[in-house]
Amino acid sequence: MRLAAGIVMWVWMMIGGYAQQAEKYPFIRYDQNKLQFGKDSSNMLGFYQKLDDLRNGTKDRITIVHIGGSHVQAGIWTESVQDKFQALGAFEGGGMYAFPFKLAKTNSPHSFKTFTNGTWKRCRCVMKEKCTPLGVSGIAVVTNDSSNFFALKIQPNEHLKNFTKVKIYHNFNKSFHFSLKRGSPTAYKRFEHFKEGYTLYEFDTPIDTFCFELTRRDTNQRDFALYGFSLENEKPGVYYATMGVNGASTESFLKCEDFTRQLRSLKPDLVIFSLGVNDSHGPNFKASDFMAHYDTLVSWVKLADPDCAILFTTITDNYIRRKTPNKKSIYGEDAIITLAEKRGLAVWDLFEVMGGYKSMYKWYKAHLAAKDKVHFNPKGYRIVAELMFEAMMNSYNTNSKLKK
Repeated sequence: MRLAAGIVMWVWMMIGGYAQQAEKYPFIRYDQNKLQFGKDSSNMLGFYQKLDDLRNGTKDRITIVHIGGSHVQAGIWTESVQDKFQALGAFEGGGMYAFPFKLAKTNSPHSFKTFTNGTWKRCRCVMKEKCTPLGVSGIAVVTNDSSNFFALKIQPNEHLKNFTKVKIYHNFNKSFHFSLKRGSPTAYKRFEHFKEGYTLYEFDTPIDTFCFELTRRDTNQRDFALYGFSLENEKPGVYYATMGVNGASTESFLKCEDFTRQLRSLKPDLVIFSLGVNDSHGPNFKASDFMAHYDTLVSWVKLADPDCAILFTTITDNYIRRKTPNKKSIYGEDAIITLAEKRGLAVWDLFEVMGGYKSMYKWYKAHLAAKDKVHFNPKGYRIVAELMFEAMMNSYNTNSKLKK
């Protein structure tokens, strides 16, 4: 049943969805919408095998970690991709990584909401906002309140309805203690995983909401740091970790001391990198430095899991101060493709697919991008997600061992 549902969805997308899109947007280069590989594609083939195993019922979960800047933080692109993966088998499991962006006073994906009654300070890997060691999410919130709460509630979405486990990533400050608010609707167990950097709660029945009370026991150590939540359940599916930070560049994530440790704890099968716009907007941008930064991040991923597949998306075409086409994106595109060939990694050339140099203006005129000509609007991000998923599925179907 799971496989049959996936085939129906795939046939619908191929016959209906993409044909209509191609007819409407002539500036998109659909013939370029494919994955490119370096000399060794074994890691991506390993990911395809895991997807086969998920779809035929011999594996319960695959994990995708998507790292980027504001394109990723918005959540529309990443959640749309996760929805499409879940539809391959009518999956309801897996899970997602959720950062409490509201506590950081910044924009959040729409699939969940976070709440607090306390005062939190935002710490990011960009500019001068770094105030605590950071992990793979590139962002944290810290508080020194004597007492407050932090809570989360899942909103209606297509990829995760509830969860039976939540991992709270935090800094294990002994001056603070948090516990589930009294009156929890279900029994639970609590486990401390200090080395991995999280506290695990396992619930007897599925839930879609939690609320933790945080209290300060003493003042010996300042600041409780919260890095985010991993929401998981026991059903088969695709776990998707959206790790986006507004304004982040490749160099920004190199400031994250716990990048490898936290990534390892997520057990990724595929890491997608979508960085570069903020690099290319820097006044001292050099393609060689950009490639070196990315090369280090690749090494960190391989330290976390040598078998993890890696997919680059090239820099989107963009403008500087709304008026000037950013030619540095071309150099960034070349650098990513060169690194991928060197490392034997996969590339989805979004810069080329969206139409190449100055194409963002065409997306804007077609009401698919924001006025800044840097970001897409919701409709535009969904089209980007459709294109990327189509490119991935075309490659997957070519290499899948499942009968079509």
